[in-house]
Amino acid sequence: MLLPGPPLDTLLRRLTDLPPDFLDEPRTDKGGQVHVAAVVNDLLARGPGRASLQELRRFEGRSADLPRLRMALVMAWLLADDSFASSRLPRAALLHVLDDTAHELAGLAPVPTYLKDPDRREELVRVVLARLDLRPDGETAAQAADRLSALSATERRRLLEASKAAQARAREIREALVKKAAEASADKWTRE
Repeated sequence: MLLPGPPLDTLLRRLTDLPPDFLDEPRTDKGGQVHVAAVVNDLLARGPGRASLQELRRFEGRSADLPRLRMALVMAWLLADDSFASSRLPRAALLHVLDDTAHELAGLAPVPTYLKDPDRREELVRVVLARLDLRPDGETAAQAADRLSALSATERRRLLEASKAAQARAREIREALVKKAAEASADKWTRE
């Protein structure tokens, strides 16, 4: 069940007001300025409590982790909004969003796309809310799910793959029917 969360407009505005520091290079084995683990720990300290060292190690990456770490920074900024204070978000759920969901979204598009494109920005906000079992204030659970489904690149990809699989299955069935008809015709000719 989706619980009411912050208003969508508030979160969209927050993303458009992202400070440039959150777009600086995340610290990895190749350098960088921003310690993502520290930002995540500061976010958690505001709510459910500080993270363990083991949990924070997920946010110390290699240069290959840059897209995920960049997305985690943007999500941390979004989740630091005061409108989340009353939500009492569990630490495990926040860590999952900042790690796994950040990885998923970063694999679909780079961070600047989510910040510049209004649909991608709304998708980012809605995905974060949905993964935290929240919905935008003023929307029903069905409305929130419908709008996320309409915007979601992941959902579009899933539907495309399902459509391709259905087409392949239909082709296999047609080929099997043609083969069966040919065998039946050959049997008829041999019996006569």
